[in-house]
Amino acid sequence: MPVNLIILVAAVIVALLIFRALLDLLKTFLSTAIAIVVIVIILKVLGFSPQDLMHEIANLPQIINHLLSGKK
Repeated sequence: MPVNLIILVAAVIVALLIFRALLDLLKTFLSTAIAIVVIVIILKVLGFSPQDLMHEIANLPQIINHLLSGKK
């Protein structure tokens, strides 16, 4: 088997593996983005603004610390 053919097959396999990894990354990104959009829409319907959500996310470490220290 010529060396060029072996290198070509290896390059195609590596390209397919990289393509598959990028496709998996894209699917993960899209599913996360869709989940965030759905959550924001549900919160808007319930009367909460995106600023309320960001405020709670910013205070999340304090809230967790308060919950953990309160159970001791």
